[in-house]
Amino acid sequence: MNFNVNDKFLYLLAGGIIVFVILQSSYFLVKAIKSARQVGMDMNKVKHTVITSAIFTIAPALPILLGVISLSKFLGTPLPWMRLSILGAITYELTAAASAASSVGLSLADAITNGTIYATIVWVMTIGIIPSVILIPIFLKKIQSGISTLKNRDVEWGEHMMTSIFLGMISAFLGVVFKDIRLGIPGLLPVFVLAVSAIIMSICGLIIKKKQIKWIEDYALPFSIIGGMASAVFYQQMFL
Repeated sequence: MNFNVNDKFLYLLAGGIIVFVILQSSYFLVKAIKSARQVGMDMNKVKHTVITSAIFTIAPALPILLGVISLSKFLGTPLPWMRLSILGAITYELTAAASAASSVGLSLADAITNGTIYATIVWVMTIGIIPSVILIPIFLKKIQSGISTLKNRDVEWGEHMMTSIFLGMISAFLGVVFKDIRLGIPGLLPVFVLAVSAIIMSICGLIIKKKQIKWIEDYALPFSIIGGMASAVFYQQMFL
Protein backbone atom coordinates (compact mmCIF):
# COMPACT_ATOMS: atom_id res chain seq x y z
CA MET A 1 0.00 0.00 0.00
CA ASN A 2 1.32 3.46 -0.93
CA PHE A 3 2.12 5.89 1.84
CA ASN A 4 -0.43 8.69 2.25
CA VAL A 5 1.07 12.13 2.90
CA ASN A 6 -2.35 13.34 4.06
CA ASP A 7 -2.98 10.55 6.55
CA LYS A 8 -5.11 11.45 9.59
CA PHE A 9 -2.26 10.53 11.94
CA LEU A 10 -0.02 13.15 10.29
CA TYR A 11 -2.76 15.75 10.69
CA LEU A 12 -3.05 14.88 14.40
CA LEU A 13 0.73 15.00 14.84
CA ALA A 14 1.13 18.34 13.06
CA GLY A 15 -1.95 19.78 14.76
CA GLY A 16 -0.65 18.73 18.18
CA ILE A 17 2.67 20.49 17.61
CA ILE A 18 0.97 23.66 16.38
CA VAL A 19 -1.45 23.68 19.33
CA PHE A 20 1.53 23.33 21.70
CA VAL A 21 3.23 26.37 20.11
CA ILE A 22 0.00 28.39 20.30
CA LEU A 23 -0.43 27.49 23.97
CA GLN A 24 3.17 28.41 24.63
CA SER A 25 2.69 31.80 22.95
CA SER A 26 -0.54 32.37 24.85
CA TYR A 27 1.17 31.55 28.14
CA PHE A 28 3.89 34.14 27.59
CA LEU A 29 1.31 36.69 26.42
CA VAL A 30 -0.64 36.28 29.66
CA LYS A 31 2.58 36.46 31.71
CA ALA A 32 3.61 39.64 29.89
CA ILE A 33 0.24 41.31 30.56
CA LYS A 34 0.42 40.37 34.25
CA SER A 35 3.97 41.75 34.46
CA ALA A 36 2.80 44.97 32.78
CA ARG A 37 0.12 45.38 35.45
CA GLN A 38 2.62 44.74 38.24
CA VAL A 39 5.00 47.46 37.04
CA GLY A 40 2.13 49.93 36.55
CA MET A 41 2.12 50.21 32.76
CA ASP A 42 -0.82 51.91 31.04
CA MET A 43 -3.09 48.96 30.19
CA ASN A 44 -4.72 50.88 27.34
CA LYS A 45 -1.31 51.11 25.68
CA VAL A 46 -0.69 47.42 26.35
CA LYS A 47 -4.06 46.52 24.83
CA HIS A 48 -3.37 48.73 21.81
CA THR A 49 0.04 47.11 21.34
CA VAL A 50 -1.42 43.59 21.47
CA ILE A 51 -4.21 44.42 18.98
CA THR A 52 -1.83 46.24 16.61
CA SER A 53 0.64 43.35 16.70
CA ALA A 54 -2.15 40.87 15.97
CA ILE A 55 -3.34 42.90 12.99
CA PHE A 56 0.14 43.27 11.56
CA THR A 57 0.68 39.50 11.62
CA ILE A 58 -1.87 39.18 8.80
CA ALA A 59 0.44 40.50 6.07
CA PRO A 60 3.42 38.25 6.92
CA ALA A 61 1.02 35.30 7.18
CA LEU A 62 -0.05 35.61 3.54
CA PRO A 63 3.27 34.40 2.05
CA ILE A 64 3.27 31.57 4.60
CA LEU A 65 -0.23 30.51 3.52
CA LEU A 66 0.82 30.60 -0.12
CA GLY A 67 3.88 28.56 0.79
CA VAL A 68 1.73 25.90 2.45
CA ILE A 69 -0.49 25.74 -0.63
CA SER A 70 2.54 25.42 -2.94
CA LEU A 71 4.30 22.76 -0.86
CA SER A 72 1.12 20.74 -0.26
CA LYS A 73 1.18 19.70 -3.91
CA PHE A 74 4.43 17.84 -3.29
CA LEU A 75 4.45 17.01 0.42
CA GLY A 76 0.79 16.88 1.37
CA THR A 77 -0.78 19.34 3.78
CA PRO A 78 0.28 18.28 7.33
CA LEU A 79 4.07 18.64 6.93
CA PRO A 80 4.12 22.08 5.19
CA TRP A 81 1.38 23.26 7.57
CA MET A 82 3.50 22.30 10.57
CA ARG A 83 6.86 23.47 9.19
CA LEU A 84 5.77 26.87 7.85
CA SER A 85 3.51 27.59 10.82
CA ILE A 86 6.41 27.29 13.26
CA LEU A 87 9.85 27.57 11.69
CA GLY A 88 10.65 27.36 8.01
CA ALA A 89 10.63 29.07 4.62
CA ILE A 90 9.31 27.73 1.33
CA THR A 91 12.66 28.29 -0.41
CA TYR A 92 14.50 26.18 2.14
CA GLU A 93 11.83 23.53 2.68
CA LEU A 94 11.28 22.69 -0.99
CA THR A 95 15.01 22.66 -1.75
CA ALA A 96 15.74 20.38 1.22
CA ALA A 97 12.90 18.02 0.29
CA ALA A 98 13.98 17.81 -3.37
CA SER A 99 17.60 17.18 -2.35
CA ALA A 100 16.56 14.36 -0.02
CA ALA A 101 14.46 12.76 -2.76
CA SER A 102 17.19 13.08 -5.40
CA SER A 103 19.70 11.42 -3.03
CA VAL A 104 17.74 8.18 -3.44
CA GLY A 105 17.35 8.65 -7.19
CA LEU A 106 13.69 9.69 -7.19
CA SER A 107 11.73 12.79 -8.05
CA LEU A 108 9.84 14.47 -5.25
CA ALA A 109 6.51 13.32 -6.68
CA ASP A 110 7.63 9.66 -6.62
CA ALA A 111 9.44 9.84 -3.28
CA ILE A 112 6.44 10.91 -1.21
CA THR A 113 4.57 7.68 -1.99
CA ASN A 114 7.13 5.79 0.10
CA GLY A 115 6.88 6.14 3.88
CA THR A 116 10.57 5.49 4.50
CA ILE A 117 11.71 8.10 1.99
CA TYR A 118 9.09 10.52 3.28
CA ALA A 119 10.55 10.10 6.78
CA THR A 120 14.00 10.83 5.34
CA ILE A 121 12.66 14.01 3.74
CA VAL A 122 11.14 15.09 7.06
CA TRP A 123 14.44 14.49 8.88
CA VAL A 124 16.42 16.46 6.29
CA MET A 125 13.97 19.37 6.42
CA THR A 126 13.93 19.35 10.22
CA ILE A 127 17.55 18.68 11.19
CA GLY A 128 18.87 21.09 8.58
CA ILE A 129 17.24 24.07 10.29
CA ILE A 130 18.11 23.11 13.89
CA PRO A 131 21.69 24.52 13.89
CA SER A 132 20.35 28.03 13.22
CA VAL A 133 18.04 27.75 16.22
CA ILE A 134 20.92 26.72 18.47
CA LEU A 135 23.80 28.75 17.06
CA ILE A 136 22.06 32.13 16.70
CA PRO A 137 21.41 32.67 20.45
CA ILE A 138 24.97 31.53 21.26
CA PHE A 139 26.99 33.34 18.60
CA LEU A 140 24.74 36.20 17.38
CA LYS A 141 26.31 38.84 19.64
CA LYS A 142 29.84 37.81 18.63
CA ILE A 143 28.90 37.85 14.93
CA GLN A 144 27.27 41.28 15.23
CA SER A 145 30.24 42.59 17.19
CA GLY A 146 32.64 41.31 14.53
CA ILE A 147 30.61 42.89 11.72
CA SER A 148 30.38 46.20 13.59
CA THR A 149 34.14 46.18 14.19
CA LEU A 150 34.79 45.53 10.51
CA LYS A 151 32.43 48.32 9.45
CA ASN A 152 34.05 50.77 11.87
CA ARG A 153 37.50 49.96 10.46
CA ASP A 154 36.44 50.27 6.83
CA VAL A 155 32.83 51.25 6.08
CA GLU A 156 33.10 50.59 2.35
CA TRP A 157 34.65 47.14 2.81
CA GLY A 158 32.04 46.27 5.43
CA GLU A 159 29.23 47.11 3.00
CA HIS A 160 30.89 45.04 0.27
CA MET A 161 31.19 42.07 2.62
CA MET A 162 27.50 42.20 3.63
CA THR A 163 26.48 42.52 -0.02
CA SER A 164 28.66 39.52 -0.90
CA ILE A 165 27.12 37.42 1.87
CA PHE A 166 23.62 38.31 0.65
CA LEU A 167 24.45 37.57 -2.99
CA GLY A 168 26.05 34.27 -1.98
CA MET A 169 22.85 33.25 -0.23
CA ILE A 170 20.75 34.25 -3.24
CA SER A 171 23.10 32.39 -5.60
CA ALA A 172 22.45 29.14 -3.73
CA PHE A 173 18.77 29.40 -4.63
CA LEU A 174 19.42 30.60 -8.18
CA GLY A 175 21.05 27.23 -8.86
CA VAL A 176 17.66 25.59 -8.33
CA VAL A 177 16.03 28.03 -10.75
CA PHE A 178 18.54 27.61 -13.58
CA LYS A 179 19.49 23.93 -13.17
CA ASP A 180 17.09 22.69 -15.89
CA ILE A 181 17.56 25.54 -18.33
CA ARG A 182 19.15 23.21 -20.90
CA LEU A 183 15.83 21.36 -21.21
CA GLY A 184 14.49 24.23 -23.29
CA ILE A 185 10.99 25.61 -22.82
CA PRO A 186 10.07 23.39 -19.80
CA GLY A 187 13.29 24.34 -18.04
CA LEU A 188 12.64 28.04 -18.57
CA LEU A 189 9.49 27.97 -16.45
CA PRO A 190 11.28 28.73 -13.13
CA VAL A 191 13.29 31.48 -14.83
CA PHE A 192 10.10 33.07 -16.17
CA VAL A 193 8.44 32.91 -12.74
CA LEU A 194 11.54 34.42 -11.12
CA ALA A 195 11.59 37.27 -13.64
CA VAL A 196 7.89 38.08 -13.15
CA SER A 197 8.23 38.00 -9.36
CA ALA A 198 11.30 40.25 -9.50
CA ILE A 199 9.48 42.74 -11.72
CA ILE A 200 6.50 42.87 -9.37
CA MET A 201 8.79 43.36 -6.36
CA SER A 202 10.65 46.14 -8.20
CA ILE A 203 7.37 47.88 -9.05
CA CYS A 204 6.31 47.68 -5.39
CA GLY A 205 9.68 49.14 -4.39
CA LEU A 206 9.29 52.05 -6.81
CA ILE A 207 5.77 52.78 -5.57
CA ILE A 208 6.98 52.79 -1.96
CA LYS A 209 9.90 55.07 -2.82
CA LYS A 210 8.22 57.46 -5.24
CA LYS A 211 4.69 57.59 -3.84
CA GLN A 212 5.56 57.03 -0.17
CA ILE A 213 2.84 54.36 0.15
CA LYS A 214 4.28 52.54 3.15
CA TRP A 215 1.57 49.85 3.56
CA ILE A 216 2.79 48.15 0.38
CA GLU A 217 5.95 47.13 2.27
CA ASP A 218 3.92 44.49 4.15
CA TYR A 219 2.27 43.15 1.00
CA ALA A 220 5.08 43.34 -1.57
CA LEU A 221 6.12 39.72 -0.92
CA PRO A 222 2.56 38.30 -1.16
CA PHE A 223 2.01 40.28 -4.36
CA SER A 224 5.23 38.86 -5.83
CA ILE A 225 4.36 35.29 -4.83
CA ILE A 226 0.82 35.51 -6.21
CA GLY A 227 2.09 37.12 -9.40
CA GLY A 228 4.73 34.41 -9.78
CA MET A 229 2.19 31.63 -9.28
CA ALA A 230 -0.16 33.24 -11.81
CA SER A 231 2.70 33.58 -14.31
CA ALA A 232 3.50 29.87 -13.88
CA VAL A 233 -0.08 28.98 -14.82
CA PHE A 234 0.08 31.35 -17.81
CA TYR A 235 3.42 29.89 -18.97
CA GLN A 236 2.12 26.33 -18.74
CA GLN A 237 -1.01 27.19 -20.70
CA MET A 238 0.91 29.03 -23.40
CA PHE A 239 4.06 26.95 -23.88
CA LEU A 240 3.68 23.52 -22.27
